[in-house]
Amino acid sequence: MNKDEIKGKAEQVKGKLKQGVGNLTGDVALQDEGAADEATGELRETAGTAKRKVGETVEKIGEQIKR
Repeated sequence: MNKDEIKGKAEQVKGKLKQGVGNLTGDVALQDEGAADEATGELRETAGTAKRKVGETVEKIGEQIKR
């Protein structure tokens, strides 16, 4: 896992917590903010995963060229 994947997961957890607190307190704005945080976290994690996979592919290609 890279830094973006970890930060994305953390953002998702933060969003879920905000949604939960919003549900308990009836605070619709907090629920919406939590949903937005969760979606942002999912995007960041996905971007981090893609970045990692590209890096792994480049490394594999480099290793094959060296042979």
